[in-house]
Amino acid sequence: MERLHGQVIKISPTSGDYINPMDLNLDYSDDESPLSLKSDFILSLCELIVGGKEGLQPVQKTIIDRCVRLVYHDYLNDPQPENMPVLEDLYNLLLTQEEKEAQYIATALEIYVSGSLNVFNHRTNVNIDNRIVCYDIKELGKQLKKIGMLVVQDQVWNRVTINRAAHKSTRYYIDEMHLLLKEDQTAAYTIEIWKRFRKWGGIPTGITQNIKDLLASREIENIFENSDFVYMLNQASGDRQILARQLGISPHQLSYVTHSGEGEGLLFYGNIILPFIDRFPKDTELYRIMTTRLSDLSEITKSQNLKEGKQS
Repeated sequence: MERLHGQVIKISPTSGDYINPMDLNLDYSDDESPLSLKSDFILSLCELIVGGKEGLQPVQKTIIDRCVRLVYHDYLNDPQPENMPVLEDLYNLLLTQEEKEAQYIATALEIYVSGSLNVFNHRTNVNIDNRIVCYDIKELGKQLKKIGMLVVQDQVWNRVTINRAAHKSTRYYIDEMHLLLKEDQTAAYTIEIWKRFRKWGGIPTGITQNIKDLLASREIENIFENSDFVYMLNQASGDRQILARQLGISPHQLSYVTHSGEGEGLLFYGNIILPFIDRFPKDTELYRIMTTRLSDLSEITKSQNLKEGKQS
């Protein structure tokens, strides 16, 4: 990332980088009001925090939607950064509502506002105008990682809307994508984002080695139906059979992802399926930057040490 002059935003309990889940871009949508789409996102967020397996009840959804519309009142009247609400503002509004359900929602949110999981109760303090931005949520604990995945996707969507207004495309790469499809709330929002991206000049790419977990999602058909390009490498036996059914791969074509070597596989583009062999040259600077193989890293370290020794 440093070599490409990019930027890493590290979101963790010990980091000073913050992104505000309440951030609202007034160009959030063409078809609906920005507030309606933002309310949908915050409902997904609250469902992840409050809903449990049964999800939010209709009364709870109504209360949250009401409070979302109230909490943005000052910002919509005067869209200055200091008027952008934070999670605590939503929490405080919930406490003022008469329904007992509102108190229940507020109590569930408390740990994320004033408790030990308050990572997302801050105004955004990072500049995401860099051409290449990486959101690192690796160090978020189990309780926060799902929320982190939702919040980052919403931040990326904000960037897509800004880029679209400037007539720019946005490339969005999601590593370990199967994690986003494990929970109903994050899966539903991911599919919504995936569909919206195509209309708004976004180019989303999902990356995973855990194909079985990915294919276990009920939403995977929506992903495949809204994807023009699939790049497939060597697959395990069980995964091959499921993929063959999902993507209409013939037995002969399947042989290209059966015990295939490095850089060998299948490319899917529309109705075209092409086998490929990609022998990426290892004697390049780009390979040395990208490789994660321990043997390669060991050789690179030795080479650097020899070079430094000669120089000294």
